[in-house]
Amino acid sequence: MSQGFSLKDQLFNVETLSDLAAEYSAAISDFDGAAFHRQVVAGLQGRELMERLDWIADCIEARLPTSFSNMALALEAAMPAELDPSLQDDDFGRFIHAVPGILAVRHGLEAHRDRALDLIHAATKRFSMEFYIRPFLNRWPEETFARLDRWARDENYHVRRLVSEGTRPKLPWAKAITTSPLDVLPLLDRLHADPTRYVTRSVANHLNDIAKINPEAVLERLASWQKAEEQDAKELQWMTRHALRTLVKQGHPGALEMMGYRADADIRVDRFDLGSDHVVIDQSLAFDVTLAGPVGTPVLVDYVLGFHRPSGTEGRKVFKLKQSVIGKDGTLALAKSHRLKGNATTFKLHPGPHKVALQVNGRILAERPFDLVPAD
Repeated sequence: MSQGFSLKDQLFNVETLSDLAAEYSAAISDFDGAAFHRQVVAGLQGRELMERLDWIADCIEARLPTSFSNMALALEAAMPAELDPSLQDDDFGRFIHAVPGILAVRHGLEAHRDRALDLIHAATKRFSMEFYIRPFLNRWPEETFARLDRWARDENYHVRRLVSEGTRPKLPWAKAITTSPLDVLPLLDRLHADPTRYVTRSVANHLNDIAKINPEAVLERLASWQKAEEQDAKELQWMTRHALRTLVKQGHPGALEMMGYRADADIRVDRFDLGSDHVVIDQSLAFDVTLAGPVGTPVLVDYVLGFHRPSGTEGRKVFKLKQSVIGKDGTLALAKSHRLKGNATTFKLHPGPHKVALQVNGRILAERPFDLVPAD
């Protein structure tokens, strides 16, 4: 039986750690790369991804000078070449190069703040330091924001991206930060006009995080950026869609209007037919829809599945169906087949009464029940 994909084994294995050993051996005269490699590989078993990173840092730290100033010099000497500055996106770097960030936090946070931030600045050009800037934001918010303000103008786009990504209020996998989510908005004002998609995607994701906390602040910022006309119009349009994706799914009127979809548009459902009102788990729910309304009216059509749970509560998940306009005949016909997978990783299906609702421009316009039944 085949084993599933293991990200931790893909990132940290004999080959990748051999690369790391070679980098440190070449840069530090008394660094025993072979001994480091034997030790670090032997300790991988039983450790999860982030635990492996800490273990790798442990093994490297034991072979570095104990004073932080000399440790930082050694870490910088062992860094690989900077990531290609001519690229515009998808150049995240290698996880094995996270070690300087880990040691900057361990040994520089309290007594060597400025030197540790210098180390993070250099390291993020090789691998994103988004996890490791956050302890400095919590411990030294004023001083760290001053540094981020400078970095927002850095010539290296990885440094500029760190300003946005490292301060995201809901950064996946990362520890929480205690500063206000709105404190970073002045920095995003500068970064929103960045010429690289790697940066603007981070800014849009950052706004999407804030939208879950303060939707109006996000809408106000996007409106101000549209007026400023500092970013390419198509790029800002893309950023706006990406930033508002959660609010749009929620049917937020202001977000929908900014995207050109009026919640009060005169749209009706002429037809909403299910292929069957009994769907077997692992088979598909099929439905056909016909909308009617004024010709040319923009419509954002989603469908919302209501899932039965044994507790009696209802699960709810929104799925995209179509962005379009009402046709020349005053209608728009749509069809969908959605497989109800029994082995989905995000939620578990339970047999019982379910429903599918049609959401148009943020409003639920129609709803149909169906029964989910177990496979034989």
